[in-house]
Amino acid sequence: MADNGVNKGRRRLLLGATTVMGAVGAVGVAVPFVSSWQPSAKARAAGAPVQADVSKLEPGQRMTVEWRGRPVWIINRTPEMIERTEGFDPSRLADPNSEEPQQPNYVEGPLRSIRPEIGVLIGICTHLGCSPLFRPEPNAEGVGTDDWPGGFFCPCHGSRFDLAGRVFRNVPAPTNLEVPPYRFESDSVIVVGEDEEAA
Repeated sequence: MADNGVNKGRRRLLLGATTVMGAVGAVGVAVPFVSSWQPSAKARAAGAPVQADVSKLEPGQRMTVEWRGRPVWIINRTPEMIERTEGFDPSRLADPNSEEPQQPNYVEGPLRSIRPEIGVLIGICTHLGCSPLFRPEPNAEGVGTDDWPGGFFCPCHGSRFDLAGRVFRNVPAPTNLEVPPYRFESDSVIVVGEDEEAA
């Protein structure tokens, strides 16, 4: 009888060990399977949408996310920045009304954005692909123009853009900065790479 009790104990031990090993194996199989649902680096580079949480983006500041291997700038414009951009002399801009198709059709007006305070731009100069500097303060030094309203300055060849990404006249860049497709998933989350209309 004692021998039979030892066998039962061994069976329980083996059953417990097999159960634990089976659970570990199931987790080991599930983790790569669930991870496979996330877009790969190759898919992200090919255009998978990216999310950006703008809840901690202070007024007047800019953050950068990457979409399709390119930097996307998200700017939280202050009321003063909005006023300077909307009131800027359009005769100093090459395409003040954004007639060249560098933005989705739902992005309208001088601010080229869905919401006035949030600007979304691809941070690549339309001249030779440099990344302009963020110079949001008016009359910033080194931008090569009087009455600078704040915006982006490309030191490589001297192209200048306002805070809506509109290009100045008589600079090498031929068009405004590109606005990627984007939408607001919530008040604080932007999805870059998906159109507002498609959501």
